[in-house]
Amino acid sequence: METGVTVLVGIAIFVGIVGIIVPILPGAILSLAAILVWAIVEQSATGWIVFAITAVLIGASQVVKYVVPERRLREAGVPRRSMFFGIVLGIVGFFVIPVVGMFVGFPIGIYLSELQRLRTHAAAWTSTKHALRETGVSILIELIGTSLAAALWLVAVLFIV
Repeated sequence: METGVTVLVGIAIFVGIVGIIVPILPGAILSLAAILVWAIVEQSATGWIVFAITAVLIGASQVVKYVVPERRLREAGVPRRSMFFGIVLGIVGFFVIPVVGMFVGFPIGIYLSELQRLRTHAAAWTSTKHALRETGVSILIELIGTSLAAALWLVAVLFIV
């Protein structure tokens, strides 16, 4: 039974990591929930220690993924309003053009908001590039935190437990 649970937990962690790269699922939360299930089934001090450390890693990455890009976007002069419109058009795009619509709608939303605000294509495009870069940084931060948590879990499964 435990081997089957461990395999399912590993699959869930992998799906969570994919969910970070392709933001359809709440990837980090899925991975953390999978590690929690593993710790509950494992019922050992090691399982709970691994869960606690992974919760700190994922929790820290969740905070940092918002703080760092937000500060850099403010420095570049990109307002929250533009990010909001990007998110809204990304969600609309997800339903209008399945799979890739989010990746089309998000930059279009930012660009249109910035074009309305700045009135020139060059300035709007520059702001859009800043916003897209910081969105990538945010995804990378979350990916690193969750990957470290997954690696810790894997080390515990293979070498400790």
